Amino acid sequence: MEPSKIKTNSIRCPWAGDDSLYQHYHDTEWGVPKIDDQALFEKLCLEGFQAGLSWITVLRKREHFRKVFDHFVPEKLIIYDDKKIAKLMHDPGIIRNKLKIEATISNAKTYLALKERQSLGHFFWKYIDGIPVQNSFKVHDDIPAQTELSEQISKDLKKLGFRFCGPTIVYAFMQSIGMVNDHLTTCHRYEACVQLGKDFKMY
Repeated sequence: MEPSKIKTNSIRCPWAGDDSLYQHYHDTEWGVPKIDDQALFEKLCLEGFQAGLSWITVLRKREHFRKVFDHFVPEKLIIYDDKKIAKLMHDPGIIRNKLKIEATISNAKTYLALKERQSLGHFFWKYIDGIPVQNSFKVHDDIPAQTELSEQISKDLKKLGFRFCGPTIVYAFMQSIGMVNDHLTTCHRYEACVQLGKDFKMY
């Protein structure tokens, strides 16, 4: 579904605003359960770039991010050298933060090490036994920025060596990949994501 085809009269979570790109993301991606390792790794990287910023900033640059970061294929990221980092730091199409760029490379190495023991999907979904959490918030301000679970996952990620994965970043990640359904109950996507959660199979 293209942004231009999104129904403008739909009731959405307020954060989607009136930006067609944001509405498209809200209507087609946010809260949809995901298990694919490559998609999860990309999302984790992009959430790291979001730190201190708004998601729409990253979303508007996402396609260029994918292009210059080799679609976040970890085997390609781990061979990035100082020359590549310098090139990325001069690219206005991404968020030019050296620490975040270096963390992306480091996280690729950590992810590949983890993958030898378990998938990234299993790592995350095991915390909730593979069953998406269905919240029922009516007011946006009631939705937490982080939870005890996101704090625990953040600690576990850091123990493995992942960077830029604080509890707020992790909770935003959990929301986006459908581990938790934080669409407001009045949102037209709430019931759809409830059903997707019922149909979701971890493997």
